[in-house]
Parts: sequence; C-alpha cells; structure tokens
Amino acid sequence: MTARRRVSVFGATGSIGQNTLDLLRRQGGAAAYDVVALSGGRNIAALADAARDLQADVAITAYRDCLPDLRAALAGSDVAAEAGPEALIAAAERPADWVMSAIVGAAGLASGFRALAQGATLALANKESLVAAGPLLMAEAARHGARILPVDSEHSAVFQALVGEDMAAVERIVITASGGPFRDWPADRLARATVAEAMAHPNWSMGQRISIDSATLFNKALELIETKEYFGVSPERIEVVVHPQSIVHALVGFNDGALMAHMGAPDMRHAIGYALNWPERRETPVARLDLAALGQLTFEAPDPARFPALRLARAVMDTGGLAGAAFNAAKEIALDHFIAGGLGFADMAAVVEATLDRLAAQERLTIAPSGLDDVLAMDHLARVVAAEAARARAGAGQG
Repeated sequence: MTARRRVSVFGATGSIGQNTLDLLRRQGGAAAYDVVALSGGRNIAALADAARDLQADVAITAYRDCLPDLRAALAGSDVAAEAGPEALIAAAERPADWVMSAIVGAAGLASGFRALAQGATLALANKESLVAAGPLLMAEAARHGARILPVDSEHSAVFQALVGEDMAAVERIVITASGGPFRDWPADRLARATVAEAMAHPNWSMGQRISIDSATLFNKALELIETKEYFGVSPERIEVVVHPQSIVHALVGFNDGALMAHMGAPDMRHAIGYALNWPERRETPVARLDLAALGQLTFEAPDPARFPALRLARAVMDTGGLAGAAFNAAKEIALDHFIAGGLGFADMAAVVEATLDRLAAQERLTIAPSGLDDVLAMDHLARVVAAEAARARAGAGQG
C-alpha cells in the first residue's frame, strides 16, 4: 500500500489556502493525504472545519487570543489546537512531503524556511519570501535538498513554459498584469479611489490585501523581483505588459525569436494543482478556454506615471542587499494605512519611496544579509520608518 503524502497548508483560511483545501478534498481528502498542519488567522470556524474534515494533526491560529475559540471548535476531535508564531514554527518543523506557504506578507517567511529545512517541497504562494530574502531562501532549499515550486500564476506559467528548455536560450520573461480596476481611470479620480473600489478586481477572486496590491500594481512589482530571484535572470530581461483579459499569464522569449505563452482561465487552482501534483498533471476543476468566444486578447504597456510601483521595484533590484525586505515592509505598512483610511490611494507609493530614500541615505539597503535575522531586522526597521512617513503624509494632507 502506498503511503499517503504528508502535507501542510500555512494560510489555510485565505484565498490560496481555501483553493488548496478544495483540491485536496477533490483528490481524496484525508483518505489520500496525511494532513500534518493547517494554519489560519481569525477565521476560526473555517480553520476548525477544515482541520476536522481533513483530520489534521494540528491546527494553528496566528492569534493567541483566538486559542480558546479554536480549542472549543476542535473539542472532541483528535486535532491539537495551538496559537502564536512559535506554534507556527513548531508546525513547520513537523516532517511533511509538501507544504503550501500561503501566509500573506513577511509573516510567512519563517515557516517557509523551517519547512525547507525538513527537505519538503515548498509550494510558494508567499512571494514576500523571495522579495525579502530570495538568495537566502534559494540557498536554504539547496542546502537541504528541498524544492521550491512557484504558485503565483505568472511564475507557475513561466516554470511550465521552461519545462525541457535551456535557461541559456532564454532572452526574456514577460509577466502580465490585468491593470486592475483602475487601468482607465483619470489621475484625479484615481487619487480618490476607495478601499472598496480597489478591492473590486475585474478578473481574479482574491483576498483584500492582494486585491488592493493588484490595483496599485505593487503586486506586480513584487512579482518582478520574485521573477529575478526564482529564475535567476537579470532585471533587464524581465518585462511587464498589461493584459486586461488575464488569459495569458506569462510568456518566455527564446534566442530563436520564439515566444512561448501560457494561457488559462483566471483561476488559482491551476497553479496550485500544478504544484500539488508536479511532476504529473491531474485534472483540475478550472474552466476550459473557448478562444472563439474570447474573440481577442489585448496588450499594452503599463503607465509608469500612474503606477510608480514598477519603477520602485526596478530600483530595488538594482540596489540588492536588504532593499527587497525594506520595500515589502514599507508596502505592507502603507497598505495598512490606506485600509484604515489614513492614506489616499496614490499616497501608498509615495510612502514606500520615502522609506526607501531614507534608508538609502543611511546606507542600510545595500547590506547583504547573512541570515534571516538580518532580513527580519530590516523588516522591523522599515516598518517603523514607513509608519512615520505615512503619518507625515496624512498630516500634510489634512493641513
């Protein structure tokens, strides 16, 4: 009898996590998989239901004050209930064959590193890991004989387009952006965009934070850096093109002039399923494209003046060192202030740029991190600086 694959899902209650659980259930659930650990935030009902259904060994909430509710929801089951960052790290250290890293933001870094130390295959949806600590993460995987499989739709598309190809023959990598809900908005209206409007992505069903990041193109900015770190290509060989239909997820250009595109419906279960079943393919419940019904696919250059995130990402790639960690931390703080109503939509990029400028003036960004502690220290520092910049920006706007 074949042993069940041991799997863990960190960020199980978010959009990526929920899609991952959907595929696990469709592929046999607890009968086919030994679910080691599931983690989530404050959605205790969803976390407990999944843990019971998939017979997980342990369920972890990120928030200690939610532990009593989680224990109550799991009462009578064999699922252990834990809470807090230390419990998450301990869960990541449990042996597993395949781990989904889907915790949003820098909070997902440490668990991914610990999973790699077990030699696990890491399905990486936490792009911040590569943005903030790409060289360290790739080195950690190599050190432990672990594998990282990309789960972002763009990077999964590039990964698939490269199967059987020689990276030396690759001239360029093109990742696509939908342009978000504000692609055609005039600048004055863009400045007044609300949180609800920014969350209304035209194609993808995603969580609040990633939807807003998509509207600012900060999500694409992170993916630029992610492409450089994962595939080891120079920044000048990475392009972004706006593709409003979100059907072509990425393209790879080769030295013979060929351009290989990956196409599919905008459904994250494709990229998740590919990572879950790699190196095989299994049927997934995604819509099949009807090209005649689509009629046409369009492409256009992004407007750097209206969406400065891409320019900032290229500066970060040129700087190297700890610039990626600072960039991501500042972006997260700016987003927090926008959601809370303290910043306008266009102010977020200004706060990120101000943070990078201040840290660059202090000559902190070019320092090469020796370990994850250095990355986390920069993450903390950049958050402090970004919070000050956000308060100053908000004060100037009220004055």
